[in-house]
Amino acid sequence: MIIVLPRATEKAYRLIQEKNTYIFDVPLNANKQQIAEAVADQFDVKVSAVKTLVQQGKSVRFSRGKNRYPGTTKRKDTKKAYVTLAKGSSIQVFEEPAAEEEKK
Repeated sequence: MIIVLPRATEKAYRLIQEKNTYIFDVPLNANKQQIAEAVADQFDVKVSAVKTLVQQGKSVRFSRGKNRYPGTTKRKDTKKAYVTLAKGSSIQVFEEPAAEEEKK
């Protein structure tokens, strides 16, 4: 079983409100069926669609010492999954700040 981690970004929050779509960070070797099963198992929801993309790692410059031997390396590639849930299903990824203030 794979572990999926939700992304907490402004775009992710907007997609949740507009299209009931959640964005997750997933392992590079995970396929759509495995992602759908993992989300359904971890969050007890019904998944209707999964879209995936691999984001290429950026090139990064580094230096070993002052002005000596500059070089470049590459960050790791990452994979994102856009998971659309069935109507009536939702995941509590973002806590509502107003609800927390009312409890106090």
